[in-house]
Amino acid sequence: MDTAMTSAYGPWGIVAGGSDGVGAAFAHEMAARGLNVVLVARRVAVLEAFAEELRAKHGVEVRAVTLDLSAPGAVAELASVTSDIEIGLFVYNAGGDDFSTPFLDKDLDTHLRLIHRNCDSVLEAAYRFGGPMVARGRGGMVIVTSGAAWVGGATLATYGATKAFDLVLAEALWAEWRSRGVDVLGLVLGKTDTPSMRRVFDAKGEPYGDAADPDDVAREALDHLADGPTWIFGSAEPTGGSPFGAMPRRDAVLAMSRASSASTSHADDAATAPGTDQSD
Repeated sequence: MDTAMTSAYGPWGIVAGGSDGVGAAFAHEMAARGLNVVLVARRVAVLEAFAEELRAKHGVEVRAVTLDLSAPGAVAELASVTSDIEIGLFVYNAGGDDFSTPFLDKDLDTHLRLIHRNCDSVLEAAYRFGGPMVARGRGGMVIVTSGAAWVGGATLATYGATKAFDLVLAEALWAEWRSRGVDVLGLVLGKTDTPSMRRVFDAKGEPYGDAADPDDVAREALDHLADGPTWIFGSAEPTGGSPFGAMPRRDAVLAMSRASSASTSHADDAATAPGTDQSD
């Protein structure tokens, strides 16, 4: 068993959104590297079955915590039920949006729940779990974001805005905590082959096309956790800047809008941004 990760970060990791797809891949990879894992997701049966799978395959301790991170008090509850263990790594992977639709075609409560899950809960998790990491002088945090964060786009208003929040938050925390022994990585994903993505494309009767393997995503992110603040999976320059480069903002917004109209849905790991297919 690889002990480098437990030595660097501690005995336990949390994966928020950890029952399938990218979250499940992170959980497998963390467990394979010796970390005990706390899985957080909404579906009880799926969560419990996956916890058993991890225990059997990797021989680590696994806790399954059923929570809806869009609900008030969820992160505080997560902190409470894990207060007896040292959390050395936190992967925030929850926060997808099943459908790209015009802003006014979604009710206000749907927008607000997405903001709470993708912004409020991410910030609260960073505060509640990052604080002890900084105090101990070791730890790591991966905040999964999306190419939708690069620039605004039609039908992506709230989703893209929340992912931009996540990206900037991750970069700022990296700047503050890098000298305190805590690694922070803003992981920018493109179209990724997950059950959520397949459900979306199956419903539309469309082919899946090229999509990243979640196992590759998790492995690469953990390999480069110390190479923050930003890692753009699938990019020729993963630590580089926006794929829009010096393009005027107006042109970039129009390009993003064309891409979002070509791909009308984005589940947890299935949004698409022009040129680089970045998403979460």
